[in-house]
Formats: sequence, C-alpha cells, structure tokens
Amino acid sequence: MRKLILLVTALLPMAVMGQKSTLTLTLTGLEPGAGLVVSEALDGRLVPADTLYLDAKGTVKMTRQATEPIFFVLQPMTNRAAGLHCMLLPREKVTLDVDYRAEKNQFYMTSVKGSENMELYARFNNMMSDATDPTSLPDRIESLLRENKHLLMSAFLVTYFESAFEQYAPLYKVIRDALADRYGRNDFVRHLDQKLRSVVMVGMEAPDIVMTDTTGAVRRLSDLRGKVVLIDFWASWCGPCRMENPNVVRVYQKYHDKGFEVFSVSLDNSREKWVQAIRKDNLLWPNHVSDLKGWSSAGGRLYGISSIPATVLVDRDGKVLARNLRGPQLEQTLKEIFEQ
Repeated sequence: MRKLILLVTALLPMAVMGQKSTLTLTLTGLEPGAGLVVSEALDGRLVPADTLYLDAKGTVKMTRQATEPIFFVLQPMTNRAAGLHCMLLPREKVTLDVDYRAEKNQFYMTSVKGSENMELYARFNNMMSDATDPTSLPDRIESLLRENKHLLMSAFLVTYFESAFEQYAPLYKVIRDALADRYGRNDFVRHLDQKLRSVVMVGMEAPDIVMTDTTGAVRRLSDLRGKVVLIDFWASWCGPCRMENPNVVRVYQKYHDKGFEVFSVSLDNSREKWVQAIRKDNLLWPNHVSDLKGWSSAGGRLYGISSIPATVLVDRDGKVLARNLRGPQLEQTLKEIFEQ
C-alpha cells in the first residue's frame, strides 16, 4: 500500500483568532475513556498538541478558532492504528461516525456530515479498507480525485501517487490548477506546484542534455533538433529496462531512416557494465551518454526521473510530445508520426 505524504509544514497552525470550527467524533470499537492524541505542526514537525478522551457514548468534541483550513491527525493512544486525518474549514461544523475495526487495525468511516472534504476522505479511506483487489485501486482513486479536484483534501490525497509521480503528473496538474486560485498559498497546493515544476511536462521545450558517451566524447540532445527523439532513461542493472530494449531496437530500425533517433541516458555507476549492456542488447544508435552517477545522474535530475525505465518523446522542434511511452504505445505513436 502506498503511503500518503503528510506535509507537516502544511499543517496550518490553529489560529488564536478567527471563526469557530467544530468537529464532533463518535468512535465505536474503542472503550469509553480511550485517548486520542491530536497532532499539529510545530517548527516543521508533527507533534502531539492535545489529547481528547472518549466519553461514555464514545464521543469527543473539538472546537478551534480558524481563519484558514485546519489539518490535523487523531491517533489512538492504545494501539498502532493508522491516524485519522481530518480537515476543517473556517465555520464548519463537522460530525463524524467512525468504526475502529480491530481485526484489520483500521478506521472505517460510517457517516460524515458538514464537510465535503471529509466526505471525500471517507470515500478514499473506505475504498482502501474495502479493497479486495489492490491492483484496481490506482485507477479508482484517480477517478475519485478527478471528480473532486476542487476540494482541498484532494491536494493531500493525491500524494498516494507520490512514488509514481511521473506517471500521475497530469493528475497533480489537474488538482493544482483547480485549487490554485482559492488555495494557492496552502502548503498542500504549493507542494503540488513544486513537484510539477520539477518535471518536464508535455508541451514544454525539452531541456538540453550535455553528457559524455562511452568514449568520453560530448554529445548534446540539441544536436538532434529536426529529428523525432526518444530520450530513454535506463541502466544495465534495471531488469524492466533490459526487457524493453528489444522494443526500442525494433522501432529504431523501423523508423530511423524516416527521422527517428534514440538518445539513451544511463543511470549506471559502472562504465564496464554500461558498455557491456549496450553491446549485449545490440543498442545500435550512437547516442549513449552517462555521468556514471546512478540516481544522481545530471540528465535524470534535469527531467525529474524517479524510476526507470522512463522515456520522453521529443518532436522535431524540441518540444515534449509524450512521457513514458513503451512497447505498443510507443510503436503506435511513431506510426502516427511517420506513416500518416
């Protein structure tokens, strides 16, 4: 299961002045008197700020003065259950009914009133809890967040995809753009903006890569302007990269004479293994570059590469056409470019 990124710097201090926001939580599955730690941000760290205790009916109530959205985490003192993430907007009066399910050590939200953001969180949380086929979750969560892109909670929940950011960058952009006018200063939204600024997106001019090849000669991506270029980020130690190489060789042979080039950027540390892999996989094109710095590769950092294999397709004018095309998708795109 992917982990959401909790940006503690985004937890806005609970303002001393402002309008009242109220959360009333009824929690079943824990004994009356059980304590819930309220965690807030302090100097960039998530720290316990208060403790609430369930009454005889399993209910707690929290009231805060708020001029900005409030985000906090409730954590039972007596177990290691995942925290319950809560968001309150100014003047909101939110009522939550939550069931702690000991067999799964999870919270299940049975009722939400007074907050669209918490309704969205409940759908996300329960979707995760109910999932019998984890492989279906990414598509379902993406659909959920696109439908609710206007809600601030989406800026937090989209970090479910943080480890696959390159693939889900368009989703980050949809949410960032939907929230920028109203919540542009909110740190969750600012995080999305910073992530998007760190990656080269479709439609942007492809930054030049200047690195040395296997002989030590300097090669520049910009020297291939006028060609359709596949920038291929790979490494000799990357099994999926090596499995994809025959597909790249095939399309190179098919479309090279029509103006297609491959510019391979290796994230290797070993020159010997890099060169051996080029020979063994019969990578015919001359544009193989690397600074042999692994994940610290200058080319990889320039394009925001966090996983490989990764590709960037660049048009004849040096603009990014697509990212992460492989196999049949890559071949179909090249067919559309060169044969239609």
